Amino acid sequence: NLAGLYQSQARYPEVEPLYQQALAINKEKLGDNHPDTGTVLNNLGIFYYAQGDIEKTIDYLSQGLEIEEYNLSENLNIGDERQKRDYMKTISGTKDAVISFNLQSASDNPQATQMALKTILQRKGRILDVLTNSLQILRERTDDPESQQLLQELEQLKTQQSNLTFTPVDTFPSPDIYEQQLTEIQTKIKELEDRISRRSAEFRQLSQPITLAAIQQQIPNNAALVEIVRYRPFNPKEKSFESERYGVYVFFPNGKIKAKDLGEAETIEESLELFRTDLLDEGKPSIEQVKESARELDKQLMQPIRELLGNTKTILLSPDYALNLIPFEALVMENGQYLVEEYKITYLTSGRDLLRLKEKFNSETSPLIIANPTYNKEGQTVALEPNNTRSFELSEYLQNTQFPALPKTQAEAEELKKMLPQPTILTKKEATENALKQVNRPDILHLATHGFFRESSPEDKRNPLLRSGLVFAGVSISESAGDDGVLTALETTALNLVGTQLVVLSACETGQGDITTGEGVYGLRRALVIAGSESQLLSLWRVADGATKDLMINYYQRLQKGEGRTEALRKLQLEMIQKNDQYSHPYYWSSFIPSGNWNPMKN
Repeated sequence: NLAGLYQSQARYPEVEPLYQQALAINKEKLGDNHPDTGTVLNNLGIFYYAQGDIEKTIDYLSQGLEIEEYNLSENLNIGDERQKRDYMKTISGTKDAVISFNLQSASDNPQATQMALKTILQRKGRILDVLTNSLQILRERTDDPESQQLLQELEQLKTQQSNLTFTPVDTFPSPDIYEQQLTEIQTKIKELEDRISRRSAEFRQLSQPITLAAIQQQIPNNAALVEIVRYRPFNPKEKSFESERYGVYVFFPNGKIKAKDLGEAETIEESLELFRTDLLDEGKPSIEQVKESARELDKQLMQPIRELLGNTKTILLSPDYALNLIPFEALVMENGQYLVEEYKITYLTSGRDLLRLKEKFNSETSPLIIANPTYNKEGQTVALEPNNTRSFELSEYLQNTQFPALPKTQAEAEELKKMLPQPTILTKKEATENALKQVNRPDILHLATHGFFRESSPEDKRNPLLRSGLVFAGVSISESAGDDGVLTALETTALNLVGTQLVVLSACETGQGDITTGEGVYGLRRALVIAGSESQLLSLWRVADGATKDLMINYYQRLQKGEGRTEALRKLQLEMIQKNDQYSHPYYWSSFIPSGNWNPMKN
């Protein structure tokens, strides 16, 4: 503390000896890996950062970061998800500091660039990784009754929490009783998540350290990993953080790394929101208007990245924060072409996904297709609107359990039945939430129904995974026990999709959710990764029923020909653009994005 005081008073000659003395004391009394030892090392690194000593900054910061990584690995083995997130926040400052050091002060130093990228790959999407791996380990322990019991209890509790969340408070004797019941379930879930974390840690093999070399080996020869990060610039002299900015790291298969600061987050996000608003208006703005906003965002975002990419045209893209909610394919380059016309893009939560995707698991059942649910319990039909979409506002269906029918999804299912090997088809009254929950590692999971996402409000403290989901037959919000026909993203995390090659959510807004810096989108996208699926095809906004049916059938036809999961969608998008009809508008062709494994499917 005295060293920190002298540093703030610019008494620099007196600072270093005190930090070194503190470091020696901590190492002797607490050990080399204690968090306090790491803190002193990081403080020394920041001290040298302020002095402009690049070499010593790298030396001490890298030591401090290694200790943080050691403790992060230990602590993420216990606790529920919120505790894991809270722990991650305690070390977020060093991530921002090391990125700032690299991009603002040592952009030409390869060691500084490697240190920053390694830190990003260790931190970004880390909790998602831990949750996915913990559940996957227990799912594989079919010979262990305790593990299977824990998974079953977790699934039941998540169903209870989801159903209770959507039950009107006025059906309870008092609001206090409602809150009491909800709190009790939440407490049980936290306790169970902690037990699952600890149980999976018992079976976990000695975890391999996250290294640049390991990730580099998984980047295809013709591709590049593009890791975009939202960070807070750090002022080492003032020891203060400034307004957020975006930066990018491009990692090539030969090990070369290029990095660049992209600019103020607020400016980029303003352009992003304008672009997204134009896209979301159901094709009403002209293509020219959309292209104008797409070009403006491209100037700030992808044009600088293309300069780093050189001749590389295949991108493994890991966006951050609000950038997760746009289709990069629809951005417009200097030559007036859409990005998709020149580049192949697959989305990842983090470049570390490449390590998980190399693990191969086999599916256990044939493809499952659920489509055209009979939403009303009495089986009544509801008149179709002319521009019927596969979405329904949460606030609307909380008051009304009737949903517009989606007859085009019936035709979609029947066409897919001809293409897929021995699929199970569930439609109308059989298209239930409960039927989906019985799923056991299907090869493909295709869900064609209403999807929803509700933005959070300041007073809404619910788990963000409760604000997005899918609707199935016999939906009845008023039920608080059993299955109510609404599958939330939270419940989706309990599905067993280990070995499932592809999940297609042929519904609205399935790629949306709460956005968090460094942890991606809290919605169905995240839930399906936790459930174990290899790849996902998701929508970013409300999609038209008829257009979606045609897109899906053509997509599967291309998969049958052996095209990759990303390439099949890209070629389909290029066809739609070239037809120069209604569907050449980006609203139609860029609504779905591919996430996860991009390769052709087995069998």
